[in-house]
Amino acid sequence: MADVEEPKFNSLAERIAALNSQKNFTAPPSTTKRPPPPPPPGAKKPSHSNSEPVSQPRPQPQKPGPPALPRRTNTSNSVAEQTPALPARNVPPPLPSRTNSSEPSPALPPRKPSSQHLRSRRDSDSSDVSHISSVSNLSLQPVSSRTSTTSTETRRILAPSFDQAKLPPLPPTKREREAQAAKEQAGRKTTEPVKAPLLPARSAPVVPQVESGARPSLPPRLPSRPAKPHTSPQVEDSAPTVPRRLPPPPSAFIRSKTTSEPVQKSAVKPIENGDDDAPPPIPLSSRPTFAQIEAVSVRGTANQAISCLVCRDFSGPDSVAAQYPSNSLPRQDPVGYLAQVLCGHFPSATDKARAIFTWCHHNIAYNVEEFFGKCVRHRGVEETIFHGKAVCQGYAEVYQAIATRAGLQCVVVGGHGKGYGYVPLVAGQPPPPRDATGHAWNAVRIDGGEWKLIDACWGAGAVCDQQYKKGFTPEMFYLSNDLFGLKHFPADGRHFYRSDGRIPTWEEYIVGPIPGGGEKAQWFGTATQEGISEFTFSPAAKRIPVRDNDEVVGFQFSKVCEHWDPERNGKGKPYLLLLKIHGRGGKDDLVPLDTDGFWWWVDVPARDLGAPGQEVLLYALTTLNNRDVRGVTKAEYLRALSGNGYSMAWAVFAKWELV
Repeated sequence: MADVEEPKFNSLAERIAALNSQKNFTAPPSTTKRPPPPPPPGAKKPSHSNSEPVSQPRPQPQKPGPPALPRRTNTSNSVAEQTPALPARNVPPPLPSRTNSSEPSPALPPRKPSSQHLRSRRDSDSSDVSHISSVSNLSLQPVSSRTSTTSTETRRILAPSFDQAKLPPLPPTKREREAQAAKEQAGRKTTEPVKAPLLPARSAPVVPQVESGARPSLPPRLPSRPAKPHTSPQVEDSAPTVPRRLPPPPSAFIRSKTTSEPVQKSAVKPIENGDDDAPPPIPLSSRPTFAQIEAVSVRGTANQAISCLVCRDFSGPDSVAAQYPSNSLPRQDPVGYLAQVLCGHFPSATDKARAIFTWCHHNIAYNVEEFFGKCVRHRGVEETIFHGKAVCQGYAEVYQAIATRAGLQCVVVGGHGKGYGYVPLVAGQPPPPRDATGHAWNAVRIDGGEWKLIDACWGAGAVCDQQYKKGFTPEMFYLSNDLFGLKHFPADGRHFYRSDGRIPTWEEYIVGPIPGGGEKAQWFGTATQEGISEFTFSPAAKRIPVRDNDEVVGFQFSKVCEHWDPERNGKGKPYLLLLKIHGRGGKDDLVPLDTDGFWWWVDVPARDLGAPGQEVLLYALTTLNNRDVRGVTKAEYLRALSGNGYSMAWAVFAKWELV
């Protein structure tokens, strides 16, 4: 079959129009592949070298032509004839014909033979190892190096090996020179004689010339003075009328009054006028008497009492802490601001620690909503400061942050506390397993480098009936570490900080100071505010046996500190203490207690206290006949009761149960 040239179309529309113009839609026969266009004129045929063969083009397999279009039989000739032909578009000019590209490419220039001889590969154990950092294998056995295949072979000259022992010594360092200079200067000081400083002629004393052979004689020794008999100051007798064995008052508590003593005559003999070499006599009028020496020791004891945290005056730090409420603090770095305004005024570390302690009382309340709702959320220090509520952990973290910024050493101590929800053991009940969790407090370093335990949470208020009652409790700051540990058990035993260094056991802490265990008598905070200690009273147990008991029960109380002055440290003169009992016949009575200024005591037979099931209360008489009775004595109280009528009011300090 003769070759039929396939029509050329410039677009798809022209092809569709051509198909529609055909009547039988017979597909044209397939044609062979067109030969490639000839190469452009002027192209040179590449020449081939005899050494390299010319690569012939590989024959490409012929691709089959497109399949023939199917014949359309459902279209009539009239419809095909009525279809208008599309207008012919301008045909682009034909592409120039390409010349035959089968000419061979030009040959590459011949390669020069390489003069480098490859050595056989060495084993791994034949590598050169450097034994000395300054001497290499190449320096000992020089080998010629070639940088390229065309470079000429030249021998590389290396530095000869050297011996480290022949190197010159290094110059001395600056530190060695300074040490040598200091050593030489010290040697000069020891060898050179010490010269006395020159004095001006006006101030130079006249020194008598002494012959070189003779030495000045010593002045005659004075006869010894007779020893004075040591007389102790008289002590006023403050024992009660009924003889009773009381614990001795503290040695530092001074109740004596010193009296001046007459100046005793000296037993020193007068020096004769002819003895000019003797020193002048000592003026007896300026020598202190024994009474004056005792008075100085009394003042020294009083000054030592000022260092006691119980009696120390903290009015300065407390007043500063009340001037900066949380709503007046800057939002930018409130911790640094508080550290500056609270502690910047005081050089004492104890006063700084007290100012932060008091500020927490004024500005942070216990978060009873989250605590009893069991949804306690941990907040950052700054968020807690502006939120104004926290639990014990929040108090401790705020205190530590401010104290650290103020330059104090402070840590957060975690452990167990006998606070809200604590139930004391019944007598004979075994202690529970160790669980030193649930509470947090602080340890801060105060004056003298002493670690002091404080509880800012308990010092700010208390929780009662799921309600927070705000109230300043300074005992949580001034209590000694030994007493502080009666209600706080740290998880780390190193945080007890006891004066004796002892670490109590968990069983000792849970059982408490009462022998055999059991609940302690109920103590009210009003008694502590009046300067009466809750750790030294007796009987300490809550229950007092009275059934078939013929013994005498002794009630005894003491001040929180031997330096405590109720007018200076408290709210005024002390109250008269009364013990409410029920008597054998069921008649209530108020028994006044005796006191010597430090101790209060009274002895009552057990049968006179009342019957089992009743209570014994310790009262403080506050008003008598509608007047304040601070400082009233036992005798004045008994005279008031002997009148026609009287009225009184009191405050409860402690409570016991009779069994």
